[in-house]
Amino acid sequence: MNPKLKNALEWTYCIVIAIIIALAVKYFIGTPTVVRQTSMNNTLQEGERLWLNRWHRTVNGEYEVGDIITFEAPSEIYPSLMEINFDYPVAKYEYEPKGLLKKFAYYILETTKTSYIKRVIGVEGDYIKIENGKVYRNGEELQENYLAEGVITKSKTYSDITVPEDCVFVMGDNREHSIDSRDFGCIPISKVESKVAFRFWPLNKFGKIE
Repeated sequence: MNPKLKNALEWTYCIVIAIIIALAVKYFIGTPTVVRQTSMNNTLQEGERLWLNRWHRTVNGEYEVGDIITFEAPSEIYPSLMEINFDYPVAKYEYEPKGLLKKFAYYILETTKTSYIKRVIGVEGDYIKIENGKVYRNGEELQENYLAEGVITKSKTYSDITVPEDCVFVMGDNREHSIDSRDFGCIPISKVESKVAFRFWPLNKFGKIE
């Protein structure tokens, strides 16, 4: 074999292996991301950089109240009242990419997927009620020290529900400007992509996020 061709093939082989490893790490272990939404102000600001823990998803770890997670955006953000089932208040996921390349771009590269970042407010079996600007979990007011002073939580479509099995109820810390489980319902665990591990930029905010 021509030495130049052999060298080119070896480099191509190394590049392909490196890409496969990088994609595997991103999907199964963790990946960085940039905050591009305002729904988690003042906890998270636009432009901040986070490390997402995807190993938690890989090993089917449990999510706890207070965790900040990312998840696939529901197919329908504002379901009509005619379609809502309050006995099973779960967000709708009807989109399924067709074809191998589209599935690869959606699930692995994530270039065509929209994801949200929110805080877990309730887990399986929790009774969540929003009343008089406050959140109650299992009959007790939820202590939300992470909220900015003066923030109130308005009731929306799903404001008096029990979180179904294998689901979480999520809200943004910036309650006035957050589209969340109050609008579209609870998120199936299968649609949760990652748990926010820590913030690494800006450096003066480096560390775990409360």
